[in-house]
Amino acid sequence: MSKRKSLFALTLFVSTAFILYVLYANFVHDPGASGFLSHKTGLKRPIRVPVWLSVMKIHVVFACIAMLSGIVNFSSRIRVQRRTFHRINGYVYLISVLIVVITSGYMAPYATGGKAVGIAFNALNIIWPCMTVAALVKIKKKQADRHRKWMIRSYAFCFTNLFIHLIASVFHRGLGLAYPASYTIGVYSAIPLLFVLAEAVIRIPSAESKA
Repeated sequence: MSKRKSLFALTLFVSTAFILYVLYANFVHDPGASGFLSHKTGLKRPIRVPVWLSVMKIHVVFACIAMLSGIVNFSSRIRVQRRTFHRINGYVYLISVLIVVITSGYMAPYATGGKAVGIAFNALNIIWPCMTVAALVKIKKKQADRHRKWMIRSYAFCFTNLFIHLIASVFHRGLGLAYPASYTIGVYSAIPLLFVLAEAVIRIPSAESKA
């Protein structure tokens, strides 16, 4: 099995597991997000919890759709044999990303960790859709290889929340740092790390390039 196929299988497994976990955590285990909200202290403005929860649930659902539709479109079989589905699913991904960043924009002022984290999220809310639109522009110009590269860069940020919480857990539970500080470290570590990982994946040679 090639490196790309192995990476696809691993990403599909991680994506599916994470989607199931996120849906369970947010809609079954803690639908009121009481655990996460408990860390939001010292905010400049009070949270209107019912509105915030509604926006957060929309954010979660479309983040899961983006993660699922994105990984499906990386399947070479679907790309070659189901071109119409691949195209429609690509637009599903694009719309999902836009909804995710819009809802994130609403929640950014209430981010755990304060203004510094809100600024990072707002920056990402500009960069992520730009990368996704760049992928769309490249395929409209029939530049398939460049389209794939921009989609890899875009899709990497579907894992932003996963990486933030993994890094935050290391600092909070592993090193005993306060959760808001751990979350801030998680945000500012995850974003550049995902950029680097995306570029590393792009540089994995395809089977065609070896031929």
